[in-house]
Amino acid sequence: MPITLFNSIASWLLKKRYHQIELFLKYPEEVQDEVLHQLLSFAEDTEIGRKYDFESIASYETFAERIPIVSYEEVEPMIERSRRGEQNIFWPTTIKWFAKSSGTTNAKSKFIPVSSEALEDCHYKSSKDLLCLYLNNNENSQLFTGKSLRLGGSKELYQDNGTVFGDLSAILIDNMPFWAELSSTPSNKVSLMSEWETKLQAIIRESVQENVTSLAGVPSWMLVLLINVLEQTGKEHLFKVWENLEVYFHGGVSFNPYKDQYSRLLPRKNFNYYEIYNASEGFFAIQDRNNADDLLLMLDYGIFYEFIPMDTYGTSEQVTLPLWNVKVNRNYAVIITTNAGLWRYKIGDTVRFTSTNPYRIKITGRTKHHINVFGEELIIENAEEALKSICKKTGSEIKDYTVAPIFMEGKEKGAHEWIIEFRKAPEELAYFTEILDNALKSLNSDYEAKRYNNITLKLPKVHIARENLFYDWLKSKDKLGGQHKIPRLSNKRDYIEELLQMNK
Repeated sequence: MPITLFNSIASWLLKKRYHQIELFLKYPEEVQDEVLHQLLSFAEDTEIGRKYDFESIASYETFAERIPIVSYEEVEPMIERSRRGEQNIFWPTTIKWFAKSSGTTNAKSKFIPVSSEALEDCHYKSSKDLLCLYLNNNENSQLFTGKSLRLGGSKELYQDNGTVFGDLSAILIDNMPFWAELSSTPSNKVSLMSEWETKLQAIIRESVQENVTSLAGVPSWMLVLLINVLEQTGKEHLFKVWENLEVYFHGGVSFNPYKDQYSRLLPRKNFNYYEIYNASEGFFAIQDRNNADDLLLMLDYGIFYEFIPMDTYGTSEQVTLPLWNVKVNRNYAVIITTNAGLWRYKIGDTVRFTSTNPYRIKITGRTKHHINVFGEELIIENAEEALKSICKKTGSEIKDYTVAPIFMEGKEKGAHEWIIEFRKAPEELAYFTEILDNALKSLNSDYEAKRYNNITLKLPKVHIARENLFYDWLKSKDKLGGQHKIPRLSNKRDYIEELLQMNK
């Protein structure tokens, strides 16, 4: 098929989907209510469906009263049974795939079930919708005259029973429909390579020969790839490599720290950036307008949404709201019920609604302290557990600490910067830093991946704080007292810059 004809047909098909999107824009409550009842009906004969008598649930109110809100730790036993080959526990169709990611408090990794329904009706549907919305806003786009350069993950086989686990991106690539593979680079074989350095070179070899019109991937990893492309081609910017490049689809971590660096690599004012909001648990929202800083919540992907206002989250006054009861400019924790058998599941993200007609959101962070500038998902439990173990090894004692990212700049890799006030300092700071790094790797597989061969993250940088530094810092802000706490982890450098200045 000639590429121009393929471009025309693909554009026509994707634009047809826009009329379906307009349906949930017009009737959001009705669409979400229908999603909920379809999920309940489909899973009523599962183990969990019988336990909570899904068949008799006729309203959202009954659903919310009867089924508890759960964390990963609470559903992990069921997931582990499913990984061992049991079926019909929380979803009626066979669960073969499990997306591996970090972020839990009690485990290095978590394994999120991915059903065939989730693959088709959520993840792949969202990929088409991303293109649909982009084309609707850019009628002169020549996206399909070339290929999309994508960055994926690697996969491993769970050997005991034939179930498969790996990065979500690897699962998607391995199950990719033919039309998507035809329009993508590198090949599936290269995309699923496990060893990053070898994979990086293979991606460059394949992709520089192609007419690449779009990029898709996590900003931190994509930046490493693109810098290497310029180094190996000797070109001054990316349009000298791919002259028809027109859009970068990004998600996974905040794009803000990388904006200036991408602008230098892609110095064209009309170049587009489109953000997405997806996770191992599902695909949730898509930027639906050029140059927007908020995302359209997608309501017909087999995911039912609920929200907990963060001012009551985790308290005795906690309330849970369906989509149609949320307000703009309030921070909410996201609760999801999905077509892969997650029922009222705390995903751990927080969002703020910028609009309720239609429902648009901004991702505001996590329900827990964290650093996720490079996709490492370092949470406070990881930090606390690591410090606890290494203090025993070094005979040191910690009074206070805070951690912030060192952002990537050009060829310089990122890192985590720690400032620690010790009651009893370690004898060798270099050794303390090394085993801190190793402890974090053992607790968090995403951090471990980003530290691999210093590809994205370098060894942490640790400063010893002078005595009473944190006390003096709180005092300077009139925040002395038991209700005021040191911010342990932050995605910004505001706190640490002030502390470093005071530590001189």
